[in-house]
Amino acid sequence: MENSVINANPTLRDLDFDIHQLNTDKFIETAKNVKLYVKDYGKGKPVILIHGWPLSNEMWEYQVEYLVKNNYRVIAYDRRGFGKSSQPWEGYDYDTLTDDLSEIINQLELENVTLVGFSMGGGEVVRYFSRYQGKGVAKAALISSIIPFLLKTEDNPDGHPREKSETTAAAIKEDRIGFVDNFGKTFFGVNIINKPLSTALLEYYRMLCSFASPHATLKCAESFSFTDFRDELSTITVPTLIIHGNDDKIVPIDLTSKKASEAIANNTYIVYEGAPHGLFYTDRDKLNEDLLEFLNS
Repeated sequence: MENSVINANPTLRDLDFDIHQLNTDKFIETAKNVKLYVKDYGKGKPVILIHGWPLSNEMWEYQVEYLVKNNYRVIAYDRRGFGKSSQPWEGYDYDTLTDDLSEIINQLELENVTLVGFSMGGGEVVRYFSRYQGKGVAKAALISSIIPFLLKTEDNPDGHPREKSETTAAAIKEDRIGFVDNFGKTFFGVNIINKPLSTALLEYYRMLCSFASPHATLKCAESFSFTDFRDELSTITVPTLIIHGNDDKIVPIDLTSKKASEAIANNTYIVYEGAPHGLFYTDRDKLNEDLLEFLNS
C-alpha cells in the first residue's frame, strides 16, 4: 500500500472549491460607518443584482438560484438603509448610492460584470456609467426600471405630478406598513380576479419592506421620483437588456422603459404582455430565461 501524506494545514489553494463558496455572505464597508450586507454565490462571470424599493436582496431569490446553477457568480446586496445593511441618516442620493456600488465592485475585484437593476436599481446602473464610465462592466440590464425620468415637468409632460410623490410621502409617514401592504398588491397586480402569488408570500415581501429604515424609505422615494437620468443614457456603451411589463401600475412602461429603449444605443427591449411591476416573481421563468440568454450572448 502506498503511503499517503495528509496536509494538516492546507491552504485555500489546496482545496478543491472556490473561495467565494466559503464566504457566501459578508459585510462590505463602503463608507465611514456604512456597511452593506452582500451575498456572493457561485463561480463564473459576475452578475450584480440591485434590488428595488423598498425591498432588499431577498427579492432576487428565484434569479439567484437559477443563475448560479447556470454557472454565473451572483452578487446581491442590500442598499444602504435597507435589509441588513447600515441605516445612516444621510446618503440616499444616487451619487452616494452609486459610490456604494462602486466600492462593492472594487473590493470584490470584479471584472466583466453584468449589472442588473430592478425599478429604483436602474438608477444606480445608469449613474455608474455616467459617474464611473462603466468601469469593469460588460453588460447592463434594466428590469421594470424607473429610468429615465418620472417627474412631470414642462419637457416631460407625461410624468408623475409632484403632488403624487407628496401624497406617497404623507402615506408613508402616517402608516408605513399599511402603505406597503397596499403598495404590494398593486406591485404584483393583485386584484379580485387576479392573485398571482399566495397571501403568505405577499406578507413575506411586506415583511422585507418593513425592515427598511423609515427615513431611507422616504429619502430613496425622493431620489427615484425626482432624479433626471435622460442626459446620462448616452454614457451606456455596453449591450443593454430592457424588460418591462405593459401592465405595470407602479412604473408605467411608456414613461420609462419605452423611452429608455429609444435613447440607449445598443439595447434589446422586451415587453412582457400583461405583466405587473413585480415580474421578478410573477414572470420569473421567462425573466430567468431572458436574462440567461442575454448573459450568454
